[in-house]
Amino acid sequence: MTDTDKTKPTKCRKLSDVSEWHKELDIAVIGSGGAGICAAIEAKEAGADVTIFEVASGYGGSTMMSSAEIYMGGSGGTRVQKACGYDDSTENMIKFMTACAGEQADHEKIRIYCENSVSHFDWLVEKGIPFKDSELKERAVMAITDDGLLYTGNEKAWPFNKIADPVPRGHNLYIEGDNGGPLFIKTLVKEIERLNIPIEYESRGLTLIQDEDGAIHGIVIRQDQKELNVKTRKGVILCAGGFVMNQDMLKKHAPLLSRCNSPTGNPGDDGSGIRMGMGAGGTTINMHEGLTTIPFYPPATLTFGMFINSAGQRFINEDSYHSRVGFNCLQQQGDRIYLVFSADDYKGYEEYNYLGADIAGTGDTIEELEQELELPPESLQQTLEYYNKHAANGEDPKFHKAAEWLKPLKGPYAAMDCTPGRGAMYAMFTLGGLDTLPTGEVLTADGAVIKGLYAAGRTTAGVPRRGDGYASGTSVGDVSFFGRLAGKQAASA
Repeated sequence: MTDTDKTKPTKCRKLSDVSEWHKELDIAVIGSGGAGICAAIEAKEAGADVTIFEVASGYGGSTMMSSAEIYMGGSGGTRVQKACGYDDSTENMIKFMTACAGEQADHEKIRIYCENSVSHFDWLVEKGIPFKDSELKERAVMAITDDGLLYTGNEKAWPFNKIADPVPRGHNLYIEGDNGGPLFIKTLVKEIERLNIPIEYESRGLTLIQDEDGAIHGIVIRQDQKELNVKTRKGVILCAGGFVMNQDMLKKHAPLLSRCNSPTGNPGDDGSGIRMGMGAGGTTINMHEGLTTIPFYPPATLTFGMFINSAGQRFINEDSYHSRVGFNCLQQQGDRIYLVFSADDYKGYEEYNYLGADIAGTGDTIEELEQELELPPESLQQTLEYYNKHAANGEDPKFHKAAEWLKPLKGPYAAMDCTPGRGAMYAMFTLGGLDTLPTGEVLTADGAVIKGLYAAGRTTAGVPRRGDGYASGTSVGDVSFFGRLAGKQAASA
């Protein structure tokens, strides 16, 4: 077989070339992560004959590897929000999430998500997902307690706190440690088992089967080194993850993300689902964007410090969420990024941190630190002098860091090397993919629906669109919610 004869994701198999159907069902779901499992549950409960095809030897996808915080609120608040004393309006949530996505916002998806977020919470609880009615008050990258609610974005940071009233919407599962993902998936898999939905493992989706009018009639699956033609009476739902593990796609579509050293995902996040959709005529959007994060806290006291670039200048309000800080670090010119702080605020870092950054310099005076870091003469001194002058009054005229994180920095000083590529953790995953309706139908470049083709999760461009506005929980919230909608829509075909 020559390379031109190989089955490729971007080249659909013609319906007229199919001489034998090896399997026949209503809906084929490709991927058993959060999107695929939720899509399958809803499709099955709507009466469809569903099978999940999973390339790995076990279920879960990248959702199972995550903390599984879920971003939910609006409509007066979820049960957990209300128990913690928060009244969260839908319009307030829409304002915040629209600001997070900026000019790339999908206003229809955001509105539908926010208007139905509380009912999604109730659906998850009905399926057995547990949440404790308590709040984690500390500034944290993730909750390692079993508390059910925390701030997981830029809600309290400028400029977002001027756009929408700050309300915590990150819902953490009722389990201690970073174990939310496994609990989330295993709980929903019990529903899969109860509904007798088959999951066929080590089954790779190769390409879609399409007629001459563009409609999808099935998918080619590889099992045991054999290609099987699977006929779908209602549709195929692509839930195969993003493309964070595909270096060629990253360099082509999101080269800035290639500077990060910690891709977050599983080996199946190779872009195959996106490429299959493209092969059927689907268009992609937002492919250049991704989550980028530098988890510089805990300890939360490092928020008192200053991020500076190679010119010795600040460039971000340090009380921003770690994803916004990481995004802005990647935008800086020059070859160095440092976090400068008072030595007293370092306590606890070596015992408990995710960053893994080294100390690049120390000094009893800021002049000594500036020289050790080989910064331009007086650059760091001027930055600190301006910062301390206003911090003493609880002000930050340049970047508007909240007063609770402002104080004059005093020696002895230290600087942590947060330069991309020098050891500090820069985690990332992609936020671009197939363009879809909220109900999952894949669209062509002209905005037409491809009959019989649906997608959800990171195979699509969902609600989260930008790294500098990302809030943790919007991804798991997005994949589970829009996976459900895709399952319902496909079942109704």
